[in-house]
Amino acid sequence: MNNISHAIETKKRERFFLFSLAGIRFTHILDFMIMMPLGPDFIRVLNINTHQFGLLLSSYTFAAVAAGILATYYVDRFERRQLLLTLYACFIIATLACGFALNYELLFIARAFAGAFGGILGSLVQTIVADAIPFERRGKALGTVMAAFSVSTVAGVPLGLFLANHIPSLGWRAPFFFIAIISALILYLGYLNIPKIAGHLNHVHEGSRLSQIARILTARQNIKAFIFMGFIMITGFSVIPYIALYLTSNVGISNSYISLIYLCGGIATLMSSRFIGHMSDQHGKVKVFRILAIASLVPLLVTTNLPVTPLWLVLINSTAFFILVSGRMIPAMAMVSQVVESKIRGTFMSLIGSMQMLSSGIASVLAGWVVPSPFLQHAMSQS
Repeated sequence: MNNISHAIETKKRERFFLFSLAGIRFTHILDFMIMMPLGPDFIRVLNINTHQFGLLLSSYTFAAVAAGILATYYVDRFERRQLLLTLYACFIIATLACGFALNYELLFIARAFAGAFGGILGSLVQTIVADAIPFERRGKALGTVMAAFSVSTVAGVPLGLFLANHIPSLGWRAPFFFIAIISALILYLGYLNIPKIAGHLNHVHEGSRLSQIARILTARQNIKAFIFMGFIMITGFSVIPYIALYLTSNVGISNSYISLIYLCGGIATLMSSRFIGHMSDQHGKVKVFRILAIASLVPLLVTTNLPVTPLWLVLINSTAFFILVSGRMIPAMAMVSQVVESKIRGTFMSLIGSMQMLSSGIASVLAGWVVPSPFLQHAMSQS
C-alpha cells in the first residue's frame, strides 16, 4: 500500500490516475446506455422484432454477470494495471465488432463480449481505487470515479441519437465507432497514469481456488456485504425503470420533457458526487450513508405517489431523487471495499459487481409484477 500511495502521491498524478479510471468507467457504461435510443434503428435495419431487441439489451447484462463470476477465478492472480488495460483493450475490440457486425446474430455475440469485458472492468476499477487510495480519502476518490455514471447517463441517449442521425452513412454503427475511438484515447491515458499495483500478489493463497471462493462467499461479514449491496440496488431499480412511464401517464408530464428530467438529475449528480465523497471522508462513511439512506426515502415515496403536478415541482423531486438514491452508493462502496483484505479484494469486488447486476435485474422483474399491465399499456400508448 505504501509503494502504491507513493506512486500517486502528488495531487496532479492522483487526479490523472482517477480521471483515467473514471474514463474507463464512463465508456463501458456509455456503451450500455447508448443502445437504448437506437431500438427503432435496429428493428428497421436488422429486420428484428421488439423481443429480439430486448434480448440484444439483456445479452450485455447477463454476460456481465457471468463474466463477473468467472473473474473470481483469476482476478487476484494478476497485477491490477496489466489486467485492467488488457481487459479494456478487449472491450474496445468488442465494441468495434459491434460497429462492424453484418447481421443480428453477429451483433448479439459482439454485445455479449462487450458486456463480459465491461462487467469485469466496473468491478476492477473499484478494486484499484480501494487498493491505491487510503480509506480516509477513498470516499472522495470513489465519488470522482462514480461520477462517470452520471455523465454516461446524461450523454448516452442524446449522443446515440445524434450520431446515428447525423452520420447517415454509418447510421446505428456510428455510436460504436465513436466509443471505440474515445476508449482508445483513454486506454493511452491509462497506460501513462495508472501505476503498477501488485501488493496483493505477495500474499500466499491457501487451498484450491474453488475453496478460496467458497470461503469468500460464506464468510459472515461478506454475506452481510452482498445482502447490503443487493438491497441498495433493489430499492433503486424497482423504481428507476418506471419513472418515465409513471410521469407521462399519471403525472401529466409530456414525453418531450423526460430528457430534461434525466439531464437535470445527471448534472446534479455529477456535481454532488465529489461533495458526497468528501463528506464521507470528513464525517465517516457509515454516518453519511445513514443520512443519505433516510433522506432518500422522501423522494422515493414522493416519486411513486405523485398526482398531476407542475413540471418545476417534478424537476425538484426527480433531481433530489437522483442525487440521494445514487449518492448512497458512494459511502456504501467505500464501506464494502474495506470488508476484505487486498489479496482477495478483486475476487470479492467481482462478486459484488455480479450481485449488483443480478439485483438490478431482479428489481425490474419484481416491479414489473407489482405495476399492473393496464398501466404499462396505457403508458406505452401515451409515449
